[in-house]
Amino acid sequence: MSFSETLTVRFRDTDSQGHMFFANYQVFADEVAGNYMKTLGFDWSDPANLPTYVFTANATCDYIHECLAGDRVRVDVAYRRLGNTSATLGFTLTRVSDDQLLAKGSFAQVFVDPQTRKPTPVPESVRAAVEATLA
Repeated sequence: MSFSETLTVRFRDTDSQGHMFFANYQVFADEVAGNYMKTLGFDWSDPANLPTYVFTANATCDYIHECLAGDRVRVDVAYRRLGNTSATLGFTLTRVSDDQLLAKGSFAQVFVDPQTRKPTPVPESVRAAVEATLA
């Protein structure tokens, strides 16, 4: 099961060449990923009350096509893999006006103990929510 939101590229998201700055593709994906996680029942916005932290251990992005200020971009995210202490979340960015694929990539997330900051098993509530999306 994937999750989608549509965002608008703001002028401040662009670089001196007039298209979206390369790092902002991942910023868009991360913003939507955080909202997706909230819909699955785990809100990481209150770190003091978390059973684990989630660190991004690896981020990849293939840039397919440019987008410009004012473009409406659909961001789709979905979990692709769930391990013992980690998960992989994939994303795509697509321009709404012409359905042009702009970028695709993934985030490798590692669940860590807040005190030791070492990998720890994915909490059962999180595991159940993610597994339900993989089915």
